[in-house]
Amino acid sequence: MPQTYLDQWTPEQFEVLEEAILVAKHKIHSTGLFSDEALADLIDRHPSDYLTIAAMGRDANKFEWMVGERGDLTAMELLDAVRNGQLWLNVIAITKFHDEYRKLIDDVYNELEASNPRFKAQHRSGNILISSPHAMVYYHIDLPVNMLWHLRGEKRVWVYPPFDPRFVAPKNIERLIVGEMAEDMPYHSWFEDYALSFDVKPGQLITWPQNTPHRVSNLEGLNVSLSTEHRNPRAQRRLNVHRANRLLRQKFGCECRSISPDGLTARCKEIVARGSNLTTRLIGKKTEEPFSYRKRFIVDPSTEKGWRMLDGEQPETFEEENAVLMGV
Repeated sequence: MPQTYLDQWTPEQFEVLEEAILVAKHKIHSTGLFSDEALADLIDRHPSDYLTIAAMGRDANKFEWMVGERGDLTAMELLDAVRNGQLWLNVIAITKFHDEYRKLIDDVYNELEASNPRFKAQHRSGNILISSPHAMVYYHIDLPVNMLWHLRGEKRVWVYPPFDPRFVAPKNIERLIVGEMAEDMPYHSWFEDYALSFDVKPGQLITWPQNTPHRVSNLEGLNVSLSTEHRNPRAQRRLNVHRANRLLRQKFGCECRSISPDGLTARCKEIVARGSNLTTRLIGKKTEEPFSYRKRFIVDPSTEKGWRMLDGEQPETFEEENAVLMGV
């Protein structure tokens, strides 16, 4: 009998995949792939260019996010710094480098597809998120369809209305797609009037429709989650609609407001976006690279927060990061 990673799912839970917020049970945390020893081994084997280290403040209303360097710490020392500090690690693209994690993610997605013929998970990838007991991730969106499989610790997740320009401006999604900004989005405290919050424990999955804004605060313990991402024709068309809207506005002055991935208009916009991408490749123009913040600190377990500013960097200032966020 094949291994199953989904725990007591109902037909209704399979039906709402990609269509609504879903909280469900899983067994991934019991695989043994996410212990301290397994994570340290993974980090030691993982390319350094695919490891993001970030630090943040403690106020969700202030965007105080910056990225930094590991220094010469061993993987276990790095984990201890996260456990005792105010840090967040993203071990990126694990399916690209580690067979055991790629097989796990494929098995999970295959199980989902087998139970819902309408659900298609192509271009599968996965990241492992490791963060301090009271770390937070600010208000943001993910471009692919995102599924958060929680494994260790406890966190609170706030989810906001999807596809509503009051909460994420379509022009900011366009900026994200073309590499002008990171996933972080402008946030206002009144958003909380419309938020749903979920306390997520090990063995729980939370997922939502593509591009749904959300934020996270850890509640206790070293937090470890597997973040899986996938695309399919409809998900890719949604991004192409945003890309085409930007192109049509900038090149031809056409203000296209619809962001729907469905219908004839969306398919025409997809042709426009694909044609632009093909032209870019044919003329040898450099394609867009994902945005990344400049590194400003180095991990230092001897400090209270687990990091110190690099030489020449001003402490506790985030003007550069906020300028990117606000489009200045």
